[in-house]
Amino acid sequence: MKLKKQINDYIIISLGSFLVSAGLYFFIMPHNIAAGGVNGIALVINNYIPYLNVGTLMLIMNIFLFILGFIVIGAGFGAKTIYSSLALSGIILFFEKLYPISEPLTNDIMLELIIGIIIQGIGMAIIFNKNASTGGTDIIAKIIYKFTHLEIGKALLLTDLVVTLLAALTFGFQKGLYSLLAVVMNGLLIDRAIETFNAHKEIVIISSQKEKIKDYIINDLERGATYYYAKGAFTRKEVEVLSTIVTKREFIRLKSYIREIDPKSFIKVYDVFETLGEGFKNIHE
Repeated sequence: MKLKKQINDYIIISLGSFLVSAGLYFFIMPHNIAAGGVNGIALVINNYIPYLNVGTLMLIMNIFLFILGFIVIGAGFGAKTIYSSLALSGIILFFEKLYPISEPLTNDIMLELIIGIIIQGIGMAIIFNKNASTGGTDIIAKIIYKFTHLEIGKALLLTDLVVTLLAALTFGFQKGLYSLLAVVMNGLLIDRAIETFNAHKEIVIISSQKEKIKDYIINDLERGATYYYAKGAFTRKEVEVLSTIVTKREFIRLKSYIREIDPKSFIKVYDVFETLGEGFKNIHE
């Protein structure tokens, strides 16, 4: 079971790495927008040393940051990050050989920036959600998150500001502003995407059929449930309140079941952006 989960994690990380590579290579790099990270630094260096391509530079710089990730975050994170980083560098190298780009796909820099950031941001969120990183400044962002619990996107924003400054000095003030915009958009998108991946629903139910609903939650949805007592302000009667946390799909099934057996049930629904513990995300991740 553990091996199956690891294989599944690496497949998903591969997908995330492909999305990050595609967003960078086809939409952001052709406009010389250094959207933070090792890729941004590599783009700046490539401008001064053209015979060193971006993929190779990324690979070299990431090696120096792996040791830090191993020491501070642990071997599990380091192994996944090494894989993701090598995949990212390798895919970009593959793109450079297969489809060399000498000019942007269009002349609309803003359109390509938005598309590139969306594709890259979703890919990075997928990778982060599997407790990995694309390497480089992502490792620093993950370390900041570990000790301060500052949202990963905002931590990444802090570490990428220096890359934005380098872009402005290298490619001009206008490109520097585009790079800054890309970094801000990327950070906000990553946080929103991670929240979406981890989102659950907390369901609070008052029903005359609470035992049947409880059995459905435990046996059919295979989720836990909690009873607690409350007192109605109008009726002054004590009632048992049933609470559970489920996925969005499970909530649809649960709501349909409750509608069938007790249409008069009272249901409250809360958005939960992260759930740790048995049946959900491991608290150590």
